[in-house]
Amino acid sequence: MRAPTGTQYALHLEHDGGVVDAIVTEVAAGLRALEVDGTALVETFSETSAPPGAAGIVLVPWPNRVAGGRWVLDGAPQQLDVTEVKTGNAIHGLLRFTGYRLVEREASRVLQAATVFPQHGYPFLLETTVEHALTPDGLVVTHTVTNESAVAAPVAVGAHPYLRVGEVPVDELVLTLDASTRFVTDEAQIPVREEPVEGTDFDLTRGRRIGELAIDHGYGGVRVTDGRSRQSLEAPDGRRVELWADASFGFVQVFTPTAFQAPEGPRRAVAIEPMTAPANALNSREGLRWLAPGETWRLTWGIRRTA
Repeated sequence: MRAPTGTQYALHLEHDGGVVDAIVTEVAAGLRALEVDGTALVETFSETSAPPGAAGIVLVPWPNRVAGGRWVLDGAPQQLDVTEVKTGNAIHGLLRFTGYRLVEREASRVLQAATVFPQHGYPFLLETTVEHALTPDGLVVTHTVTNESAVAAPVAVGAHPYLRVGEVPVDELVLTLDASTRFVTDEAQIPVREEPVEGTDFDLTRGRRIGELAIDHGYGGVRVTDGRSRQSLEAPDGRRVELWADASFGFVQVFTPTAFQAPEGPRRAVAIEPMTAPANALNSREGLRWLAPGETWRLTWGIRRTA
């Protein structure tokens, strides 16, 4: 029987003094596992289940939510399929349940491709690729999006990894988020305003223990230094996992569910999601990129162990 996430690509890299392993899935080009020298850097899930809480999937051509699945294009109302019934929104793009095509495969690298065809509420044709490549300290993920439409297409990209530091309980980890604003949302989790985090309980720039936090918020004002933004989790013993992203990813979502469906049973988890645009970007236009016909956008993020 085939896995719900399709073919499982096991990646392996041996280098001086260490080993890096990962599992990437065919469906949603998802990241199902990542370990550096035996230390798990992301939450995993069973091969026989779908990704709990969208764990590890790629979010294209928008991350997060579109309010009611509705937006307006050149004055014409558009209606996306509603894919989050409890809020009535469209969520996490159009490739969440798509099987990607294998393009290239090496021991420590896999390149997959998928097409976004014109459909309800999104009348554009996009060709996309996702490359997962191991490095001595973790993983680099490279996306390309090419607009094959005859007109400019609105695009945003995101990913949905849940980070961890080995077997350290999530409540004991310190989360540091280098972002200066957060999006306040309504009851359907759609942003209603953006406000500074300095001096508030949502300021994570100096690090906060996750045991104190209950967050499902988008953040903006992500600081980029030397071409990269950096968010991290740190264990009490000093081990540290970093999610980095290039300057295209100006936003990040943080989500701390209490019942992530891990193979050993429900547990606390923390998602740190790099995004090029915040929730509801098809309406707000914030962070949205309009690709010209034939234009290709290339962008990169990764996860690494820094200590």
